[in-house]
Amino acid sequence: MIFRARQFEWSFPRGAVVMGIVNVTPDSFYDGGRFLDPAAAVAHGLELVAEGAEILDIGGDSSRPGAAPAKEGEELARVIPVIAALAAQTSVALSIDTTKPAVARAALAAGACIVNDVAAHRGDDNLWKVVAEAGAGYICMHAQGSPATMQSAPAYQDVVREVAAFFVDRLDQIVRAGVPAEQIVLDVGIGFGKTLEHNLQLLAGLGEFARLERPCLLGVSRKSFINKLLNTPINERLPASLACASMAIEAGVQFIRTHDVAATVQAVRMTEAILAHRT
Repeated sequence: MIFRARQFEWSFPRGAVVMGIVNVTPDSFYDGGRFLDPAAAVAHGLELVAEGAEILDIGGDSSRPGAAPAKEGEELARVIPVIAALAAQTSVALSIDTTKPAVARAALAAGACIVNDVAAHRGDDNLWKVVAEAGAGYICMHAQGSPATMQSAPAYQDVVREVAAFFVDRLDQIVRAGVPAEQIVLDVGIGFGKTLEHNLQLLAGLGEFARLERPCLLGVSRKSFINKLLNTPINERLPASLACASMAIEAGVQFIRTHDVAATVQAVRMTEAILAHRT
């Protein structure tokens, strides 16, 4: 199985890919604006690369629960200088975390090669056409509602089955918009329109998505569902995040998105080494 994103290609099976998060926002649920300054964001991104990140995911529009969307010009001003600087200073793949076609287009022109779309349930194909024209990779994330409304009353009859059906439908639509299947990764969207129980069911059912024959990405890093289960503040959620990452590797997930790259790389590689010795 292959994932292609412009000049980059990942062929699986191989070790899981760790994606480092670079939030260039004033209101990130974890970073809290620490990297809003472009120089600070670039320095942080380079630090994550040194820790083992193969991809950096740069975002200028917070998707935390309850967040209002940033204006297009504001988002562009936040992310484009960071992407351009990182593209000049590192050779790892750069992802733009956005839902806006204009931002995606500008980011791809500045050096990004992947579009991470938390609004893959969109009703039009404008963003997908931008991805197709650029030959970029695309992360198709499941969500119910928008960041502003997604946690108001999420409801499913069978969350694993319904998310899988969503991916089947979206894969068809995205391919028809011109994006080859080999350029698509699937993300179940932990915390995006899901209750604690929904999140746990999805984590337990990650292996079910292998039948879709596309790589999967998991993003659980320090998310609030951990607090709902374990009553842990955000700065104490790393062990639970690593537990989820290790279980995801066992289930066959190929990409892990995280704030904590060094610790996640360690946990992932140890899990892979143990699994390689199973008989």
